[in-house]
Amino acid sequence: MSRGWRSVCGLSLALLTGCGPRETTEQVTQTPDAHGPSKGFVRPVLSPWYSQMSDGKVRCELCPNQCILDPSARGICRVRENREHSLYTLAYGNPVVVQDDPVERNPFFHVRPGTRSLSLSTAGCNLACRFCEVWDTALVAPEAVYAHDMMPQRVLEHAQATNVGAVCYSFGEPVVFYEYVLAIAKLARQAGMLNLMQTAGYIQPEPLAELCPYLDAVNIDLKGFDPEFYREAVGGELEPVLRTLQQLRAAGIHVEITNLLIPTLNDDMQTIERMCRWIVAELGPDVPLHFARFYPLYKLMDLPRTPVSTLDKARQIALQAGLRFVYVARVPGHEGENTFCPNCHETIIAREGFVIDAIDMENGRCRFCQTRIPGHFA
Repeated sequence: MSRGWRSVCGLSLALLTGCGPRETTEQVTQTPDAHGPSKGFVRPVLSPWYSQMSDGKVRCELCPNQCILDPSARGICRVRENREHSLYTLAYGNPVVVQDDPVERNPFFHVRPGTRSLSLSTAGCNLACRFCEVWDTALVAPEAVYAHDMMPQRVLEHAQATNVGAVCYSFGEPVVFYEYVLAIAKLARQAGMLNLMQTAGYIQPEPLAELCPYLDAVNIDLKGFDPEFYREAVGGELEPVLRTLQQLRAAGIHVEITNLLIPTLNDDMQTIERMCRWIVAELGPDVPLHFARFYPLYKLMDLPRTPVSTLDKARQIALQAGLRFVYVARVPGHEGENTFCPNCHETIIAREGFVIDAIDMENGRCRFCQTRIPGHFA
């Protein structure tokens, strides 16, 4: 069973009953069942991020792909369509993932450790990673998968009912359901919840600037540090992702980075060292970096899982480059799951997988030496 399908089944059915009349703009592919997810998008919503061209074409201006769409055509993401010389998003209000998760799963290690967040995602993605973990929901059209019918207010109500402290836009690619993210984020901010986002960071500066005031923390999947690797294995360019990281830091948003190490493709230690030195120089030494273990899947089933020794070498290089918080992900029980004070080197957050064993912090500071630790620890 894929992670995406387990996620679809995770929403409490009780909260899907009693919804009011649907304000549709077109006939749905299949009438949504009030008792569970169904196929078909129900609310195409006009996007502000496009420009009109000649011959009925439009250019999407949300992400660096800058797709030029003929009438009735869709972009690379599969969820943005040219309808009568206007660009519509087909993902609004149709999440395929709605589930209560440990905040560490997304992963955020410096955001309220041990608490839970509401994970949310729709279908669609503006990249085409050969190692995609959720290809069965992300790399498909929205009408091809089962999704819930949940407008932003109902997402907020569900988050409040499950007593989480944050909404996390993750699993798939939040950039492609940008308008949905923004609407929910505004409601969550008003309700006193954190807004978290786990993303590949493939977005244009202007829409990101509009979203930044509502974001509290972002984990960027920096998939490598070689432009050629990005083009061949990811389907995009590296430079826009680096620009996104710089923009987020300049906006004062807490940033964490995840780097999935894939044997033979992006595990060259000299390239990893360059990446780490760039992070220190451009973003600062306090940005947490997660080196994640690769497991064979999707189009890379022929590759082995990442050796733990490779993750250990990468972590050591990152620490030597000056990064203060370097983690090893997807190796339960590894020392690199823990948070160490960069001053006194005591273990201040002990983890095993998504479970917090101990927290030795007070008001965002190390309990042993009072060094302030970056992040959200209230």
